[in-house]
Amino acid sequence: MTDDRIRVLIVDDSAFMRRVIHNMIETNPEMDVVGSARDGLDALKKARELNPDVITLDIEMPVMDGLTALENLQKQDDYAVIVVSSHTREGASATIRALELGAFDFVTKPDNIFSMPSEEIRAELAEKIRMAYQSRKKGRKEAKTLGKVVSGIGEQDGKANDLKYLIAIGISTGGPRALSSIMPMFPADIPAAVIVVQHMPEGFTKSLANRLNEISSLTVKEAADNELLKAGNVYIAPGSHHLTLKSEGGKTRIVLSDQPPLGGFRPSVDVMMRSVADSDIENVIAVIMTGMGSDGTKGLIELRKKKKPYVIAQDESTSIVFGMPKVAIESGVVDDIAPLMEIPNRILKYMGVRQ
Repeated sequence: MTDDRIRVLIVDDSAFMRRVIHNMIETNPEMDVVGSARDGLDALKKARELNPDVITLDIEMPVMDGLTALENLQKQDDYAVIVVSSHTREGASATIRALELGAFDFVTKPDNIFSMPSEEIRAELAEKIRMAYQSRKKGRKEAKTLGKVVSGIGEQDGKANDLKYLIAIGISTGGPRALSSIMPMFPADIPAAVIVVQHMPEGFTKSLANRLNEISSLTVKEAADNELLKAGNVYIAPGSHHLTLKSEGGKTRIVLSDQPPLGGFRPSVDVMMRSVADSDIENVIAVIMTGMGSDGTKGLIELRKKKKPYVIAQDESTSIVFGMPKVAIESGVVDDIAPLMEIPNRILKYMGVRQ
């Protein structure tokens, strides 16, 4: 073991899963498994003793479950946590809650656990451990408060809920927590519909939408095919489909596409932004937020060619991973760079909802 290797603690109540994850991590020369824990209480003890950089955390465990352990781990130190989640509805909901509480990211257990050591999962786990470590090392932290809910535009305007703007958001790593921070800041009567592409597997986007709907004044849902865009509604792209738009007769509907992934992503931010560019909606606010890679920039360039959007990028200090916003900024398509908790204010001011 060398001092510069990433120190990983594995937490899972299954001895088999602990061994599988251990073997996957140990094949990477950049990483070292410093220990394992069988439940949340054991994890707290081992984390104190071993001082890991990154913790892989199961959710469903005896004695102390993963969510309770995560809350206590965060009080103990600034560990970077990657959730190892099941595909079940309960597992997806718990994972969304864990991300909201501050887990860096997650990997999903395959339905057949014996396929867990596949090269694809091994590579995904290694990349997320690496990015989690870099995020912790740089000390990047999002704002921990939701901020004050911005007042609505009032009841004097009977057409307050007319669709006058479209807000298109592209986001990836760190997205659930970022979205759960800013969505409650929008009033229910904004004259805009919101469409969101969050890189996330099928099944998890519905749990994300449900959770955001619980904490927001806006109506948040997983997008459905042929659904009419309405002001005051947020539509989350399903993890299995691209989200595109079709305008006809003065109205715009959502069209879900199962076309192949673009750049490895389905849903893709580029696909969504290009579709927005081809729609009849002229008043567009595009937001590119925390995430790895460059998804969204090509779509924003296309959007800029066909319309006059207001483009906001999340700043580096509040991005868990400053990849997608950085590339967009460097391309020259961004009008405004804002910290996470300021993004809603910039959007509302642009729409004239807030002075």
